Amino acid sequence: MTFHQMVSRGLILPPIFALLTLQVGAKPQSSPASLVKLSYGSFEGKLSANLVEFLGVPFASPPVGPFRFAPPIKPKVFHGTRQATAFAPACPQQAMEVPQFPGFLIPPANISEDCLYLNVIKPATIAPGAKLPVLFNIFGGGFQIGDTTQIHGDSLVNRSLNLGEPIIYVAASYRINAFGFLGGKEVQAAGLGNVGLLDQKFALEWVQKHIAAFGGDPKKVTIWGISAGAVSVGLHMLQNEGSTQGLFRAGAMQSGSPIRLPGILRQQKFFDSLVADTNCTASSDKLKCLRDAPFDQLVAAINRTPSIFSYESMNLAWQPMVDGKVIVIFVVHDKHHVRSFIPRVLVSPRTLQHRTNAQYIEYMKSNYFPNLTDKDLSAFGSAYPDDVTQGSPFYTGSANALTLQYKRLAAVQGDLAYQAPRRLFSEIAAKTQPVYGFRYMRPSQPPILGIRHGADRDEFVGDGTNPDFIGTDALIYLTRNGDPNPPKDSKSLLTIVKWEPYSSSLDRPPLLTFVDGESLVNITFDTYRSEAMELLSRLSLNEIGKPF
Repeated sequence: MTFHQMVSRGLILPPIFALLTLQVGAKPQSSPASLVKLSYGSFEGKLSANLVEFLGVPFASPPVGPFRFAPPIKPKVFHGTRQATAFAPACPQQAMEVPQFPGFLIPPANISEDCLYLNVIKPATIAPGAKLPVLFNIFGGGFQIGDTTQIHGDSLVNRSLNLGEPIIYVAASYRINAFGFLGGKEVQAAGLGNVGLLDQKFALEWVQKHIAAFGGDPKKVTIWGISAGAVSVGLHMLQNEGSTQGLFRAGAMQSGSPIRLPGILRQQKFFDSLVADTNCTASSDKLKCLRDAPFDQLVAAINRTPSIFSYESMNLAWQPMVDGKVIVIFVVHDKHHVRSFIPRVLVSPRTLQHRTNAQYIEYMKSNYFPNLTDKDLSAFGSAYPDDVTQGSPFYTGSANALTLQYKRLAAVQGDLAYQAPRRLFSEIAAKTQPVYGFRYMRPSQPPILGIRHGADRDEFVGDGTNPDFIGTDALIYLTRNGDPNPPKDSKSLLTIVKWEPYSSSLDRPPLLTFVDGESLVNITFDTYRSEAMELLSRLSLNEIGKPF
């Protein structure tokens, strides 16, 4: 994970689903804290102990009918007061199955194409005239699944009150899979790529216009995401040549960072499959035909395209892409991140069949690096040898090897999707602004997943059994002050160590490291597997924007 503070130009750097019901005939009493008046209407939230929760507040008009696949537009004006006491429906999800881990993914119960809503969690009492810093969450899920209920935000805000450092939490939905990241020449011609990222930006613009009505400070917004949310944070930092356009001043990226992006034409085959599966092949305007397709039919067609758990794995069918408009060709100038990660592709029954070196090489070439030279192949073999004891989960010898190539593929894909991009991003960002990196080394279950992707979620959200709140406090202090370190008189356990910026030693960049045992955290250095990371970064930069 990395924390970035934006200096001068501005580069800085989910929840339990619940159905909330009201007793018939019993209208809850309103208080000024639970009422908010915005430019397009008023909303009544829900008082909950020390907090007020505004759930399901629309920040855009429903993206349905002619607005399917289109950029978001402002919400419609209404009169009176609407209740904001229950989570809004999640955006359409892509179906995924993980045979080895039944029940691993449980889709949201409430789904609708009308899904552009956000949640605001704030302290019930805010001093008159106070303007609280804002933590804005972008949910993860591989750009294929996910919603704002993944992190409720109440633990974070309650912890901020306990520290005497109050913040406001905002989480906004955005369109995912083909609804948010449709590609192909038809989409490119219409200028409609990456509308999921545009949803995120539109929600950030909503914060600038309206958060003051909730007691928030629009000048002190920190954006934060896990996994695809972290990738999104990085992409917002890189857009417009690094200018945040005043939308945020800091960013936190957890289990993700900007990755190599394909060109928009790379998704042509997936666009064409949707066209075929919705009976739009004969249409002279295929994009309009997809817009007019019945919702259930379109979702079924999307579910037939590859997912994270398919053979293609991190070579995603639906993801941000270089479209020349929202995202132009760019060279990522940053690096550094840390975590042992077992890529989800390895759960695919087809991928588990890889047992020989030849099968491993063919998979990497066909799925990730089609332009590999013989020299690159040789370097690849040296960096990731055909030796089960050097694979991921690391430092576990020959244990956790489902097949002869399993741990090898796990090592490559974990580094390719998470470690190398994070390291590259951190190194470059550290040249112009404060960057803070961490490493999470507390084991997770089952052992075959190593220290799995997202294992550090509860540490930073403040959930779980007897949390130490060290990661949570880092987020809160970053949001409050632009620096994750607490003051010396803070009750936070983060005071155990001094967390130096990444740039304090480019030869041995320091990382706040979460460990088991009484020490809880210590400082290690971001120097592991350096030659392998540099190889992956070079190969990835060569592929950016190509229709691979």
